[in-house]
Amino acid sequence: MSWSETTLNLPGRLWSALGAQALAWWRSIYLTAVLLVLQLSPSSYRKGARALLAHQMYVQTVPILTGFTALAALLCAVIARIVIVTAQSYGLSRYALDLVVRVMVIELIPLTAALFVAMRCTIPAGVEVVQLRMRGHLAAWKKQGVDPLRVAVLPRTAAGVFAAITLAALSCLVALITVYFSVYGFTLAGFGGYTRVFGQVFTPSLTLVFVLKTWFFSLTVAIMPMASALYTPLARHRRGGAELGGFARMFAVLLLIEIISLMGNYY
Repeated sequence: MSWSETTLNLPGRLWSALGAQALAWWRSIYLTAVLLVLQLSPSSYRKGARALLAHQMYVQTVPILTGFTALAALLCAVIARIVIVTAQSYGLSRYALDLVVRVMVIELIPLTAALFVAMRCTIPAGVEVVQLRMRGHLAAWKKQGVDPLRVAVLPRTAAGVFAAITLAALSCLVALITVYFSVYGFTLAGFGGYTRVFGQVFTPSLTLVFVLKTWFFSLTVAIMPMASALYTPLARHRRGGAELGGFARMFAVLLLIEIISLMGNYY
Protein backbone atom coordinates (compact mmCIF):
# COMPACT_ATOMS: atom_id res chain seq x y z
CA MET A 1 0.00 0.00 0.00
CA SER A 2 1.39 3.39 -1.03
CA TRP A 3 1.80 6.35 1.28
CA SER A 4 -1.10 8.22 -0.35
CA GLU A 5 -3.45 5.26 0.07
CA THR A 6 -2.42 4.94 3.71
CA THR A 7 -3.14 8.63 4.24
CA LEU A 8 -6.58 8.33 2.65
CA ASN A 9 -7.43 5.30 4.75
CA LEU A 10 -6.23 6.90 7.99
CA PRO A 11 -9.57 8.57 8.94
CA GLY A 12 -11.41 5.30 8.35
CA ARG A 13 -8.90 3.36 10.43
CA LEU A 14 -9.11 5.90 13.25
CA TRP A 15 -12.89 5.80 13.17
CA SER A 16 -12.84 2.00 13.25
CA ALA A 17 -10.43 2.01 16.21
CA LEU A 18 -12.59 4.51 18.12
CA GLY A 19 -15.67 2.42 17.41
CA ALA A 20 -13.94 -0.71 18.67
CA GLN A 21 -12.85 1.05 21.86
CA ALA A 22 -16.34 2.46 22.45
CA LEU A 23 -17.82 -1.02 21.97
CA ALA A 24 -15.29 -2.51 24.40
CA TRP A 25 -16.16 0.10 27.05
CA TRP A 26 -19.88 -0.45 26.55
CA ARG A 27 -19.49 -4.22 26.90
CA SER A 28 -17.51 -3.71 30.11
CA ILE A 29 -20.29 -1.53 31.54
CA TYR A 30 -22.93 -4.04 30.44
CA LEU A 31 -21.05 -6.97 31.98
CA THR A 32 -20.66 -5.02 35.24
CA ALA A 33 -24.40 -4.45 35.44
CA VAL A 34 -25.21 -8.09 34.65
CA LEU A 35 -22.74 -9.45 37.19
CA LEU A 36 -23.98 -7.10 39.91
CA VAL A 37 -27.53 -8.32 39.30
CA LEU A 38 -26.38 -11.95 39.38
CA GLN A 39 -24.48 -11.35 42.62
CA LEU A 40 -27.65 -10.04 44.24
CA SER A 41 -29.75 -12.94 42.96
CA PRO A 42 -30.37 -15.77 45.50
CA SER A 43 -30.33 -18.32 42.68
CA SER A 44 -26.62 -17.62 42.19
CA TYR A 45 -25.85 -19.12 45.60
CA ARG A 46 -27.35 -22.58 45.33
CA LYS A 47 -25.43 -25.61 46.55
CA GLY A 48 -23.30 -26.18 43.45
CA ALA A 49 -22.74 -22.46 42.90
CA ARG A 50 -21.59 -22.00 46.49
CA ALA A 51 -18.99 -24.74 46.03
CA LEU A 52 -17.64 -23.05 42.88
CA LEU A 53 -17.56 -19.67 44.61
CA ALA A 54 -15.78 -21.04 47.68
CA HIS A 55 -13.21 -22.79 45.49
CA GLN A 56 -12.46 -19.63 43.51
CA MET A 57 -12.20 -17.54 46.68
CA TYR A 58 -9.68 -19.99 48.08
CA VAL A 59 -7.48 -20.28 44.98
CA GLN A 60 -7.48 -16.53 44.35
CA THR A 61 -6.85 -15.38 47.93
CA VAL A 62 -5.04 -17.89 50.12
CA PRO A 63 -1.95 -18.60 47.92
CA ILE A 64 -1.04 -14.90 47.67
CA LEU A 65 -1.62 -13.83 51.28
CA THR A 66 1.87 -14.59 52.55
CA GLY A 67 3.71 -13.02 49.63
CA PHE A 68 1.59 -9.89 49.61
CA THR A 69 1.86 -9.46 53.38
CA ALA A 70 5.65 -9.58 53.16
CA LEU A 71 5.63 -7.16 50.20
CA ALA A 72 3.29 -4.75 52.00
CA ALA A 73 5.42 -4.80 55.16
CA LEU A 74 8.61 -4.13 53.20
CA LEU A 75 7.02 -1.36 51.14
CA CYS A 76 5.53 0.31 54.21
CA ALA A 77 8.81 0.15 56.14
CA VAL A 78 10.80 1.68 53.29
CA ILE A 79 8.33 4.48 52.49
CA ALA A 80 7.74 5.26 56.17
CA ARG A 81 11.47 5.59 56.75
CA ILE A 82 11.92 7.84 53.72
CA VAL A 83 9.05 10.13 54.73
CA ILE A 84 10.12 10.34 58.38
CA VAL A 85 13.77 11.13 57.59
CA THR A 86 12.74 13.70 54.98
CA ALA A 87 10.31 15.39 57.37
CA GLN A 88 12.95 15.53 60.12
CA SER A 89 15.49 17.09 57.77
CA TYR A 90 13.06 19.93 57.04
CA GLY A 91 11.97 20.36 60.66
CA LEU A 92 8.52 18.92 60.06
CA SER A 93 8.69 15.97 62.42
CA ARG A 94 5.30 16.78 63.94
CA TYR A 95 3.64 16.20 60.54
CA ALA A 96 5.58 13.05 59.63
CA LEU A 97 3.21 10.54 61.21
CA ASP A 98 0.11 12.16 59.74
CA LEU A 99 1.74 12.20 56.30
CA VAL A 100 2.83 8.56 56.49
CA VAL A 101 -0.65 7.38 57.49
CA ARG A 102 -2.27 9.38 54.70
CA VAL A 103 0.21 8.30 52.01
CA MET A 104 0.43 4.64 52.97
CA VAL A 105 -3.00 3.63 54.21
CA ILE A 106 -5.28 5.93 52.25
CA GLU A 107 -3.53 6.29 48.90
CA LEU A 108 -1.00 3.53 48.21
CA ILE A 109 -2.40 0.45 49.93
CA PRO A 110 -5.74 0.11 48.05
CA LEU A 111 -4.10 0.69 44.67
CA THR A 112 -1.22 -1.69 45.42
CA ALA A 113 -3.62 -4.42 46.58
CA ALA A 114 -5.81 -3.99 43.50
CA LEU A 115 -2.89 -4.17 41.08
CA PHE A 116 -1.43 -7.19 42.89
CA VAL A 117 -4.75 -9.04 42.66
CA ALA A 118 -5.05 -8.12 38.99
CA MET A 119 -1.61 -9.51 38.16
CA ARG A 120 -1.81 -12.66 40.27
CA CYS A 121 -5.53 -13.51 40.19
CA THR A 122 -8.01 -11.80 37.91
CA ILE A 123 -5.98 -11.54 34.71
CA PRO A 124 -5.00 -15.26 34.92
CA ALA A 125 -8.68 -16.01 35.66
CA GLY A 126 -9.57 -14.11 32.48
CA VAL A 127 -7.09 -16.26 30.57
CA GLU A 128 -8.90 -19.34 31.93
CA VAL A 129 -12.19 -18.00 30.54
CA VAL A 130 -10.53 -17.41 27.16
CA GLN A 131 -9.34 -21.03 27.16
CA LEU A 132 -12.88 -22.18 27.96
CA ARG A 133 -14.12 -20.18 24.97
CA MET A 134 -11.47 -21.66 22.68
CA ARG A 135 -12.36 -25.20 23.74
CA GLY A 136 -16.06 -24.54 23.14
CA HIS A 137 -17.14 -25.11 26.74
CA LEU A 138 -19.05 -21.84 27.05
CA ALA A 139 -21.01 -22.48 23.86
CA ALA A 140 -21.73 -26.08 24.94
CA TRP A 141 -23.01 -24.94 28.33
CA LYS A 142 -25.25 -22.39 26.66
CA LYS A 143 -26.75 -25.06 24.39
CA GLN A 144 -27.43 -27.23 27.46
CA GLY A 145 -29.33 -24.39 29.11
CA VAL A 146 -26.55 -23.54 31.57
CA ASP A 147 -25.68 -19.86 31.88
CA PRO A 148 -21.90 -19.50 31.26
CA LEU A 149 -21.85 -16.28 33.25
CA ARG A 150 -23.08 -18.08 36.38
CA VAL A 151 -20.74 -21.04 35.96
CA ALA A 152 -17.51 -19.53 34.63
CA VAL A 153 -17.54 -15.76 35.14
CA LEU A 154 -19.49 -14.93 38.30
CA PRO A 155 -17.44 -17.14 40.70
CA ARG A 156 -14.15 -15.77 39.35
CA THR A 157 -15.38 -12.19 39.48
CA ALA A 158 -16.74 -12.47 43.03
CA ALA A 159 -13.52 -14.17 44.12
CA GLY A 160 -11.49 -11.33 42.59
CA VAL A 161 -13.53 -8.74 44.50
CA PHE A 162 -13.10 -10.73 47.69
CA ALA A 163 -9.35 -11.10 47.17
CA ALA A 164 -8.85 -7.38 46.50
CA ILE A 165 -10.84 -6.31 49.57
CA THR A 166 -9.15 -8.93 51.77
CA LEU A 167 -5.66 -7.90 50.69
CA ALA A 168 -6.48 -4.22 51.12
CA ALA A 169 -7.75 -4.80 54.67
CA LEU A 170 -4.79 -7.01 55.55
CA SER A 171 -2.26 -4.59 54.10
CA CYS A 172 -3.85 -1.68 56.00
CA LEU A 173 -3.34 -3.58 59.23
CA VAL A 174 0.24 -4.42 58.26
CA ALA A 175 0.88 -0.79 57.30
CA LEU A 176 -0.40 0.55 60.61
CA ILE A 177 1.77 -1.89 62.59
CA THR A 178 4.83 -1.24 60.43
CA VAL A 179 4.46 2.54 60.61
CA TYR A 180 4.09 2.42 64.39
CA PHE A 181 7.30 0.41 64.83
CA SER A 182 9.11 2.65 62.33
CA VAL A 183 8.21 5.75 64.34
CA TYR A 184 8.20 4.58 67.97
CA GLY A 185 10.17 1.36 67.91
CA PHE A 186 9.30 -1.70 69.99
CA THR A 187 7.53 0.12 72.81
CA LEU A 188 3.95 0.95 73.73
CA ALA A 189 4.82 4.48 74.84
CA GLY A 190 3.51 6.07 71.66
CA PHE A 191 0.31 4.04 71.35
CA GLY A 192 -1.93 6.81 72.72
CA GLY A 193 -0.52 9.47 70.42
CA TYR A 194 -0.57 7.11 67.45
CA THR A 195 -4.23 6.23 67.87
CA ARG A 196 -5.04 9.93 68.29
CA VAL A 197 -3.33 10.77 64.99
CA PHE A 198 -5.09 7.85 63.33
CA GLY A 199 -8.46 9.11 64.56
CA GLN A 200 -7.72 12.64 63.36
CA VAL A 201 -6.78 11.39 59.89
CA PHE A 202 -9.72 9.04 59.40
CA THR A 203 -12.61 11.46 59.55
CA PRO A 204 -16.06 10.10 58.57
CA SER A 205 -15.91 11.64 55.10
CA LEU A 206 -12.39 10.38 54.42
CA THR A 207 -13.30 6.91 55.70
CA LEU A 208 -16.29 6.82 53.36
CA VAL A 209 -14.14 7.81 50.39
CA PHE A 210 -11.56 5.18 51.37
CA VAL A 211 -14.17 2.41 51.58
CA LEU A 212 -15.79 3.40 48.27
CA LYS A 213 -12.42 3.63 46.55
CA THR A 214 -11.41 0.17 47.75
CA TRP A 215 -14.76 -1.25 46.63
CA PHE A 216 -14.57 0.28 43.14
CA PHE A 217 -10.93 -0.77 42.78
CA SER A 218 -11.92 -4.36 43.55
CA LEU A 219 -14.80 -4.27 41.06
CA THR A 220 -12.54 -2.85 38.37
CA VAL A 221 -9.75 -5.42 38.66
CA ALA A 222 -12.30 -8.25 38.86
CA ILE A 223 -14.57 -7.30 35.97
CA MET A 224 -12.37 -5.66 33.33
CA PRO A 225 -10.26 -8.79 32.60
CA MET A 226 -13.47 -10.83 32.33
CA ALA A 227 -14.97 -8.37 29.84
CA SER A 228 -11.85 -8.64 27.70
CA ALA A 229 -11.90 -12.44 27.95
CA LEU A 230 -15.57 -12.72 26.98
CA TYR A 231 -15.94 -10.17 24.22
CA THR A 232 -12.58 -9.85 22.48
CA PRO A 233 -12.56 -11.97 19.29
CA LEU A 234 -10.78 -15.29 19.69
CA ALA A 235 -8.62 -14.56 16.67
CA ARG A 236 -7.11 -11.60 18.48
CA HIS A 237 -6.49 -13.75 21.57
CA ARG A 238 -4.66 -16.27 19.41
CA ARG A 239 -2.49 -13.56 17.89
CA GLY A 240 -1.69 -12.23 21.37
CA GLY A 241 -1.98 -8.73 22.77
CA ALA A 242 -5.69 -8.87 23.59
CA GLU A 243 -4.96 -8.85 27.33
CA LEU A 244 -2.92 -5.66 26.90
CA GLY A 245 -5.96 -3.72 25.70
CA GLY A 246 -8.01 -4.96 28.65
CA PHE A 247 -5.23 -4.02 31.05
CA ALA A 248 -5.04 -0.52 29.55
CA ARG A 249 -8.78 0.00 30.07
CA MET A 250 -8.53 -1.38 33.61
CA PHE A 251 -5.64 0.93 34.45
CA ALA A 252 -7.56 3.91 33.00
CA VAL A 253 -10.52 3.15 35.27
CA LEU A 254 -8.24 2.76 38.31
CA LEU A 255 -6.62 6.11 37.50
CA LEU A 256 -10.02 7.77 37.17
CA ILE A 257 -11.16 6.36 40.53
CA GLU A 258 -7.94 7.56 42.17
CA ILE A 259 -8.37 11.07 40.76
CA ILE A 260 -11.99 11.24 41.96
CA SER A 261 -10.96 10.01 45.43
CA LEU A 262 -8.21 12.63 45.63
CA MET A 263 -10.71 15.32 44.74
CA GLY A 264 -13.10 14.00 47.41
CA ASN A 265 -10.36 13.92 50.06
CA TYR A 266 -8.52 17.16 49.47
CA TYR A 267 -10.84 19.57 47.64
